Amino acid sequence: MSKHEGRDEWATYEEIMDKFIQVIAKNMSLYGIAPSVGRLYGTLYFSETPMTLDDMRDALAMSKTSMSTGVRALSEIKMVEPAFRKGVRKDLYKSEEDWYKSFTSLFGNRWRHHTETNIEEAEEAIHELKLIADKTEDQELLDKIELDIDHLRYAQDYYRWLMRFIQVVESGEIFKYVPRHDRT
Repeated sequence: MSKHEGRDEWATYEEIMDKFIQVIAKNMSLYGIAPSVGRLYGTLYFSETPMTLDDMRDALAMSKTSMSTGVRALSEIKMVEPAFRKGVRKDLYKSEEDWYKSFTSLFGNRWRHHTETNIEEAEEAIHELKLIADKTEDQELLDKIELDIDHLRYAQDYYRWLMRFIQVVESGEIFKYVPRHDRT
């Protein structure tokens, strides 16, 4: 095999891996993670060794500040963790390789916040509608408020159910119902 053929194969390999890292980034964007942070996670995941911020900057052609911000965001959702390598003084990072664990952490973190907010917003809307109902004598408005409060209570019931579902996911109990598909 000539050197030229080897370069073509490496270039093809890199294209394939870059394409899949973009898939990872796209999936993570479903959970509110910026595509650049998703690409950072994908790069760390496929790296054979932990990486420094400089390594990440070189691999992704992004600023060191962006890498630092991305690593911090991924650390908060437990998808990246510090690593140690003897003789290396710079901070090293590696990806969490258990995607099931990453999903439960990311899903729980994102959904819990939004769901709690939705419950609070519905309660606030109910409170404000009741204030209007106490002041008005307009029967049509009173009927509409009563109907809307019923809808808001239904929404709250759903969000409370969703909170229980989130707890099932976060606790790992979900795997009793939908088992992990680990390679054997």
